[in-house]
Amino acid sequence: MKRKWFDKKVLICGLSKSGIAAAEYLNSKGADCYLTEFKPAEDKDKEVIETLEKNGIHVETGGHSDEFIKESYVAVMSPGISPQKDIFKRLKENNIPIISEIELAYRETLSPFIAITGTNGKTTTTTLISHILSEEFDAPVCGNIGVPPTKLLDKKHDFLVCEMSSYQCELSKTIQPFIACFLNWSENHIDWHNGLENYFNAKASLFSHEKAPAFAIFNGSDIKVGEFAEKYPYEKFIFAKKSDKNCCYTEDGKIYFKYKKEPEEIISLEEIPLVGEHNVQNVMVGIIVAKLCGIENEKIAERIKSFKAVEHRIEYVGTDGSHKFYNDSKSTTTEATIVALKAFPDKSVTLIMGGRDKMTDLNGLCEKVKECVNNVILIGEATQRFKENLQQHNYTNIFEAKTFEESIDKSIEYNNEIILFSPACASFDMFNNFEHRGEEFKKYVSTKI
Repeated sequence: MKRKWFDKKVLICGLSKSGIAAAEYLNSKGADCYLTEFKPAEDKDKEVIETLEKNGIHVETGGHSDEFIKESYVAVMSPGISPQKDIFKRLKENNIPIISEIELAYRETLSPFIAITGTNGKTTTTTLISHILSEEFDAPVCGNIGVPPTKLLDKKHDFLVCEMSSYQCELSKTIQPFIACFLNWSENHIDWHNGLENYFNAKASLFSHEKAPAFAIFNGSDIKVGEFAEKYPYEKFIFAKKSDKNCCYTEDGKIYFKYKKEPEEIISLEEIPLVGEHNVQNVMVGIIVAKLCGIENEKIAERIKSFKAVEHRIEYVGTDGSHKFYNDSKSTTTEATIVALKAFPDKSVTLIMGGRDKMTDLNGLCEKVKECVNNVILIGEATQRFKENLQQHNYTNIFEAKTFEESIDKSIEYNNEIILFSPACASFDMFNNFEHRGEEFKKYVSTKI
């Protein structure tokens, strides 16, 4: 039953996509909405704020006032706001429940959720699942992928395929997906969660006893996720590892699916249009979900073959005849860049990386660079620390570019087949976000090919 919002004061924290969507939805249901943003308003925000206020939504920027907070029925928190921020403490002191925008959508719809979480590969897997399901079901993507699910509540959908960050998992207390997928886990978001174990627990909370999905899907080749899966007591599937029980795995160049009977061949690896072992794993997740939704093997294979790489995720940009350019701007962590490098075995590679340093451990990345990268070009604020760490690992084929354009120009001078832009850093030292960074890479590369 949908919650009655008339005469309820609701606080929305954050002038973000999810915050705006939540405010608009709740306002349409009769709630008295107060949207509060800690940062001062910028010029780009003015039109949005004017529209919200015109529709009766109260908006404040530059801080969180007591007037907005007091007597709120519930607070809908944007995922970018860390639990360490003062607003969390103040809400708890006022006994105001805190939920995510995804949690709000879950409570307001009868559409079953397919939830995807993990450190890397979420967007590709979410998009692939929606693509496979789309010919037989109404299954739009939403969540951390950029489409707030409250934007999709105007009608009943067969499924909502929802990418969930650790932030959104932690703030979604009652969501119980039909299917939940745990892709992998590596070091990230330490500051936001105040520790690595808290980061893992946030993602794992999607599979807690109270929220256990009808079907859980786990990466059997990921040590941390695999250990968690072994202890998980409910219906589950393992991918990337052959098992006597429910699983999806590769053998003899093909992907097989097994569920309570003999394994079924789904697709050969050479027919998958995406590069890299990590994308083979993403495909396995898509296969398991599709099988659980009742799609035939032939149709699953056809949809996988027609899938195109998601923008900014090891995205093929083009070639100048001597080099192939790949845009992997979404790689904001060292682990993501390691995954990208694994996509080009036995290829000569020039790697462009750098940006705003997340201060994570660089040993694994340096070892992988030493193993399979011919030349490294460094950019941005992280240049000096990355350079020092590479040199400590006896890697010296390093060039420091002063500008983004110089990094691309220099990469073309090297006689390597692959030019991979995979930053292993955040974008905010030079760009608005990773999308902006990737677009600028593609725009400049287009002048060279």
